Amino acid sequence: MPFMRTTVELTDDQRAELLRLAARRGIKGFSQIVQEAVDEYLQHEGGKEQAIAAALSLQGSLVGESADRFEERVRSLRELWRCS
Repeated sequence: MPFMRTTVELTDDQRAELLRLAARRGIKGFSQIVQEAVDEYLQHEGGKEQAIAAALSLQGSLVGESADRFEERVRSLRELWRCS
């Protein structure tokens, strides 16, 4: 796969940590590590969209008493989050 050069702005600490990781792996530079990080991020974001779509597809699947119990449990959890 062909690669494209680009510019990324990093803090001094980020650059130092990337160089340290590269040295530990025995590689020169940190392009490979940045590529892996971008791949991981993109995979995570795509997975998040799929999870949201799957959750939304369940809308309306609980009815009656089951739906009421679930809604009450969610409401209780949300109250706990507000207190924290």
